[in-house]
Amino acid sequence: MRLKQTLVSMALLSSLSFAWSNEIVIDRYEVAFPEQKSVAYQGKFAAQFPEGLPIGIGSGLYFIGEDNGELKFVTVTDRGPNADSPKVDGTETKIFIVPNYTPLMMDVAVGKNGAIATNARPLHDDNGNISGLPLPKGLVGSTHEIPLTETLDILESKTNGLDVEGIVADGNGGYWLSDEYGPFLIHIDAKGKILEQLGPTPNEAEKGIATGLPNIIKWRQPNRGFEGIARLPDGTIVAPVQSTLDIDSKTAKKASFTRLVSYHPETKATQMIAYPIDVDAYESPKDAKIGDIVALDQDRILIVEQGKDKKGEMRNLVYVVNMKNASNLAPFDEKQAPEFNTAAELNQRGIQLAEKELLIDLREYGWRQEKAEGLALVNDRTIALINDNDFGVQTTLVNPVGKIKMKDYSLNADKQLMLDGKVVDTTIAIEPLPTPDNISDFWVIKFPEKI
Repeated sequence: MRLKQTLVSMALLSSLSFAWSNEIVIDRYEVAFPEQKSVAYQGKFAAQFPEGLPIGIGSGLYFIGEDNGELKFVTVTDRGPNADSPKVDGTETKIFIVPNYTPLMMDVAVGKNGAIATNARPLHDDNGNISGLPLPKGLVGSTHEIPLTETLDILESKTNGLDVEGIVADGNGGYWLSDEYGPFLIHIDAKGKILEQLGPTPNEAEKGIATGLPNIIKWRQPNRGFEGIARLPDGTIVAPVQSTLDIDSKTAKKASFTRLVSYHPETKATQMIAYPIDVDAYESPKDAKIGDIVALDQDRILIVEQGKDKKGEMRNLVYVVNMKNASNLAPFDEKQAPEFNTAAELNQRGIQLAEKELLIDLREYGWRQEKAEGLALVNDRTIALINDNDFGVQTTLVNPVGKIKMKDYSLNADKQLMLDGKVVDTTIAIEPLPTPDNISDFWVIKFPEKI
């Protein structure tokens, strides 16, 4: 459904780093799913979802081309319907509402008929469809999460689990995907079959299921691995770690940057550079999150930076990032990871971060979703954005103790919620996300001048 034929924002452009001579034009859509309207769900809380769960596309977005006046895109879902839950023996958990869900690719056509998503195809390998469940403990790339059913039973982790968060064409008819678990880079064909998987290369004392990428990125915060992906004109793949690395559990709140990891499929060469986050905007540096990236040229990318600021309000910003003069971090890692350094210390070591300038503040133009997770370049003046609606589900606390948050509870062996070692009457329910959080918003933003 097209919400408005054309929306022209009258917001002051003086807040932008780019001095546009005219106005920015935004076309807004809600994505429709005529072939598959929902994800089937028949669980304990099915009465809350009489039509099933909303489909959760938008974790990544790539522009394919234009055909008969329609803009054609490809997008992906993440690991499937999941929601927050209490810890078990001090370990993070997630409730997987549809445990057998398989991450999907879908096509999106945007034009006079609105934004239409079709042609769902599951990601798969030689053994069949992959899983969205987390990796087992003990493997490089494991988030150490315990997967739970909606009735709080423990699920079996899967070695073929992926949490897909980005997609880009490989130049030969297939695609590269990025993943939050490993973090992994996955090469697939046009039908979604996995051809190759790369991950942090294990050291001699570690076990893993993929290699080829720097070992240090294993220190990504749980569920904050690769959150986007881009392909540069020379074929180099670039993927951003969503948030600051937490090396030895010491740097998540200290680092002033997150890493952009590059990989060249032909030479197998890797590099890492530092993207400077807006440290002063957040209560802690770890609160900054990357949404997605897309290449403008060999040296420049667009990147979505978002997260809650010091007042608890969401920020959704698109930056132009120049990587040309940024230092390769790998040689510096040999002595001490730069995440431990202050800005002055980085300068003293001769470490140069990527440069950035603001393109657009989405909130100033009416972005209503919490996250902008898919970003695509249509042409040198036009970008497209899509949110991830998290399959329209959330967990809530029934009969909570005061204002205690979900993460402060724990589960005992009898699946009862506890606080301070004592069983409480609080239980967990699964409920729909309210509108507009449960829908897929799609924006096409047209700038009056070349980006």
